[in-house]
Amino acid sequence: MLVVSNPVYLIHFSLFLLKPFLGHVALHRMSIFNFFSRPVKGNDDQPPVKDQFRALKNLLPFFKMVWQTSQGLTLASIILRLSRAALPLSMLYVGKLIIDKVIWHVNNNTDNLSDLYLLVGIEMALVVASELLSRAIILADSLLGDKFSNASSVQLIKHAATLDLWQFEDPTFYDKLERARRQTVGRVMLISQVMSQFQDVITILFLAGGLVAYNPWLLLLLVVAVIPSFIGESYFNERSYSLSRSWTPERRELDYLRFIGASDETAKEIKIFDLSDFLADRFKRLSDRYYETNKKLTIQRAAWGSALSFLGTAAYYGAYVFIILQAVATIITIGSLTFLAGSFNQMRNILQGVMSRFSQIAEGALYLQDLFDFLAIRPNVPFDKKGLPVPQPIQQGFTFENVGFKYLNSERWALRHVSFHLNAGEKLALVGENGAGKTTLVKLLARLYEPVEGRILLDGIDIRVYDISQLRREIGVIFQDYVKFQMNVSENIAVGRIDAREDKPRIETSAQKSLADAVIAKFPDKYGQMLGKRFSKGVELSGGEWQKIALARAYMGNAQLLILDEPTSALDARAENEVFLRFAELIEGRTAVLISHRFSTVRMADRIMLLEGGELKELGSHEELLALDGKYAELFNLQARGYV
Repeated sequence: MLVVSNPVYLIHFSLFLLKPFLGHVALHRMSIFNFFSRPVKGNDDQPPVKDQFRALKNLLPFFKMVWQTSQGLTLASIILRLSRAALPLSMLYVGKLIIDKVIWHVNNNTDNLSDLYLLVGIEMALVVASELLSRAIILADSLLGDKFSNASSVQLIKHAATLDLWQFEDPTFYDKLERARRQTVGRVMLISQVMSQFQDVITILFLAGGLVAYNPWLLLLLVVAVIPSFIGESYFNERSYSLSRSWTPERRELDYLRFIGASDETAKEIKIFDLSDFLADRFKRLSDRYYETNKKLTIQRAAWGSALSFLGTAAYYGAYVFIILQAVATIITIGSLTFLAGSFNQMRNILQGVMSRFSQIAEGALYLQDLFDFLAIRPNVPFDKKGLPVPQPIQQGFTFENVGFKYLNSERWALRHVSFHLNAGEKLALVGENGAGKTTLVKLLARLYEPVEGRILLDGIDIRVYDISQLRREIGVIFQDYVKFQMNVSENIAVGRIDAREDKPRIETSAQKSLADAVIAKFPDKYGQMLGKRFSKGVELSGGEWQKIALARAYMGNAQLLILDEPTSALDARAENEVFLRFAELIEGRTAVLISHRFSTVRMADRIMLLEGGELKELGSHEELLALDGKYAELFNLQARGYV
């Protein structure tokens, strides 16, 4: 009798009866799910059902982010949902009163229907209020979702900027980045789902109160009606998550194939090499594999979902028959019949929605872990502003002491045992064959990489001690693979010192120094001209024209060290020589590192360093290295013969 009279004990008792059933689900050993144990790609490390509950801990930091995004919209959504949560029970109860009142008027043959009209008016007001609140909730959730998506994307961009360059060269890191990027948009729905869950739980409490007042056994039937579907949803959600996670590299490849197959950047090669069929077939093979794997899971989910939902339907109609029999026996009124049937049906639908949505929320919380995992990644090079200020000006220069570096997952040293001193105000040229370590050296100098061995000093102090942000502002670098930003001319140049993007005279002066002003003069919108073909009214530049725009970036900052890593490779010999002569003239008194394969250009440097196999082989002036008659002399004479 204690169980029957107390709904709390009733629920505990029903869960006790179902405990073995639930326990087997967690272990994936339920006989009903034996069919589900067939492997799906990537399910070897599939998280158990309990991990879905464990993943719910991600909701707290998630909603902390949501709250920080907009406190006003978050509060508005909560208050609106609380207001709407009580309306379903209110409307059902008013409906009960209307039916009972109609029957009373019929039985008593009365003409005064004012009380009936009042009830209808109240129900209409409740319906209108429910509709208005629903629309207000949708509006608040939509605005909050958009703001969160924007805010989390900004957070992702800013965090990525703090990470090490080598991390972006690691495929595993890229998988994490790709999954995190998807969460900035894909988890917007999670906000609405959790809020709706909160609202529905409040509604269920109201409806449960109404059912308990009549018969607590109806709650047990509700549990039987919804738990099987909940178990099935939980199981398939985790399999879906495991499949999606394990296919991250393949999805990245699909995105890449989709991009290169239809892009202005690859159109020439696609046409000239007739690659369209090759790319389309490769995309189709990979996408078909994913489709077939996902299809099996989808079919299983649909089949078992239908079977399990039938149990819920049978339980509902069992309760419906029970209520009808009570009405026939005049234990309850017709109005109470409609109230109980409506309450049970609504509560069953809402509870089923809560259970199903719980699985979706748990799945979303699992995916949220991808975002938090990425945000938890920390660089080896700490991105903070607590170090020493960079000397103004640099007095002694940079010193490499037995520096060695090798890339992730590589046994070969990109640089090894490199020791030299770069004097303040000196012009140093780096030469060597491809793969000799020239670009690696300048990336170490700019502290984009951290030495695996040895150290780099600035004015006798390890560069790791200096404020990294200020250090990078004092080092201007233009790489060979510079970015062609799909922005206007002014912005393309200003990226060299982005905090000076509104300084038009500085931008124009930088363009003049790089000889880009002659290119810009031909544009109808001058410095406002959009570059690249991705956006409206954009124009494409030749390789040499792009390089002059990129070189202008080097002049934007007042960096004490300038590094040019073969940025003029698209220029002919005469144009490159002109650029470097102008460069040498404009950076008088500053330190510079030049990388070029043209020996006619590097000979203007104060000293030339020859790298071979990642090791420093020769170092001296052009004349000294020719007199040494070593590798530099061999390469110089070999190139000189090509001009004879």
